[in-house]
Amino acid sequence: MPITKVIQGADQERLEFSERLRETLRKANYAPDSPTQLAREFNLRHQNRPITIHAARKWLIGEAIPTQEKLRLLSDWLGVSAEWLRFGEPAGTRQDGKKSLGHLRELNRTELAIVQNLLHLDEEQQDILLKLVLTIVKAKNPQQLTRTRRKTAK
Repeated sequence: MPITKVIQGADQERLEFSERLRETLRKANYAPDSPTQLAREFNLRHQNRPITIHAARKWLIGEAIPTQEKLRLLSDWLGVSAEWLRFGEPAGTRQDGKKSLGHLRELNRTELAIVQNLLHLDEEQQDILLKLVLTIVKAKNPQQLTRTRRKTAK
């Protein structure tokens, strides 16, 4: 295969990644064209060496794709699967066995954070949290109460 076709393919992959990243940022109520905001928000969640505004800019304009570690952090933060963010594959169960949140992209930032943190709880803790939420909703407006209980094996 000629080298020019390989380079063109890589360019296309970077541009498609950039489009998915900007779309995801927009849906999560972040500015899709602000490398400053992307770097700041990313670095709040990243425990290793921070990314620069220049690196965030390269992601947003399709000049670079983050490492796998950074892709995982982006996907967890923004509630999409790393596979979808990187390759555009349909969202589903991630290879690491965690649930993908790709189908929840319509949630706002606060709702998404709640769901992301919920996934870190064990089943018993999730049941306790569900009871608490149901109590709060019932107290606020009994007519809005939607109770969905999952079956638990005992």
